[in-house]
Amino acid sequence: MSMHIILDGYNVIRQSRRLSRKDREDIQMGRDALMDRLAAYKKLRGHRMTVVFDGGNAPHFSRQRDRVKGIDVVYSRAGETADRVIQRMAGKHRETALVVSSDREVADYAARQGCATVSSPEFEEKMEMALYMNEKGLIEPDGESGGWTPTTRKKGPRRRLPKHQRRNKRKLRRL
Repeated sequence: MSMHIILDGYNVIRQSRRLSRKDREDIQMGRDALMDRLAAYKKLRGHRMTVVFDGGNAPHFSRQRDRVKGIDVVYSRAGETADRVIQRMAGKHRETALVVSSDREVADYAARQGCATVSSPEFEEKMEMALYMNEKGLIEPDGESGGWTPTTRKKGPRRRLPKHQRRNKRKLRRL
């Protein structure tokens, strides 16, 4: 089953040191830099991705929905926040989705809907690691690991995690 990654666009940009610098120079530069990184990651992993931005900062004459470098881009409507759009998408996609946002309200709502969640800095770290490992030839472009694989082996008494936490862990491993 394919994973659908739903990203809170401005949250990811502003939580990142690299992207936030470009965003402060020009908001469009920040969006473009994010899309470039995501496109490289998508090419490597193949996950379906949707980036949601607040429509108030949308480029002039832009459509509400667009596709850039194979990634769906959604701008919220006037009077609606990107958080609300993400929550609606989380309710629709449920267990097939991974929501990327450091906004606690969005992450909690998505988790209640059955989505896996990850903070923006954690997602950026995993994305950068995958891109770096691909560059060094440690993983194959189809997403299968050819070398280093993080272990989840536990030490001490066995304890099974709750179902939603196991599902979250499985999705995070596929990043």
